[in-house]
This record gives sequence, C-alpha cells and structure tokens, in this order.
Amino acid sequence: MKVVIVGCGRTGALLSHILFEQGHEVIIMDKNADAFRRVGDLPVKRVVGSGIDTAALRRTGIKDADVFMALTNGDNTNIMAAQIAQTQFGVKIAVARIYDPYRAQAYREMGLSTFCTPLVAARLLSDYILGRKWSGVDDYVDPIVSGRAEIEEN
Repeated sequence: MKVVIVGCGRTGALLSHILFEQGHEVIIMDKNADAFRRVGDLPVKRVVGSGIDTAALRRTGIKDADVFMALTNGDNTNIMAAQIAQTQFGVKIAVARIYDPYRAQAYREMGLSTFCTPLVAARLLSDYILGRKWSGVDDYVDPIVSGRAEIEEN
C-alpha cells in the first residue's frame, strides 16, 4: 500500500515507522525539513512542502497513493489537505487528524474522514479507569458523530 503522510511530528514519524516495518511504501511531507530527523535513517521518501500546496503534493506521487493522512498540528490545514487529496487527486482513503471534537463532528457531517486524537485518548482512558477491555480503533473513532458516545453514571 502507498501511504502519503503530511506532518512529520511525533504521530507522523511513528506511523511512518510502523507502516514501513509492515512493508508499505511511505512518503512523508513536512514544511520544515528539520522535522525529518524524527524518522531518523528510515528509508522513506521525504518531501519538503505544505499539504495544501498541490505542486508539493504532486512531488509525493499522491496520484498513485492508496491512503493519505493529514497529521499536522492544525485542524484547518489537515482538513484542507485531506479534501485536496480526495477531490483533486482521487485518493480513496484520506483522513484528517482533528484536535477539536466539535470540528471533527462538523467535518464528518460534510462527509470527510476525521480522527480526533483527544476523543480517542479520552475514550481509551475512560475504558481503562472503568476496567473495560480495550478494543479496536473503530470503537474510538468519531463516537460523537456516529452516535455511539455514551456517558456512564455510577
């Protein structure tokens, strides 16, 4: 699988390592060339540029990508990058990391795939505190949007 990751922060770098070790082709993009130090000597393609710059995205080979992950620290940048990947380059799976759960819900209602990290962390911690078994990621992606979010009262 060919995966383009925009944002070489902690999450992007870690995901790059995991996917590469599983045999996938990984291309990572960041506006700051110094960010690539996080992937060390991992033999992945690195592109300096913005995830909302179509010329820079072309340099990643995005037209042949199976998956696009926007993992910068900006919700707006991530959602715009994912939209561009889907609409202009035809990437079938384009996901934007969103920090604000209410924004994530609004974007999801627009038909965009989002992954809200604070919400995922809160659900995992809630399960841990309540002694529930941790299950698959599907249980933690956009539960507010999908109507699965519940508040337990004791």
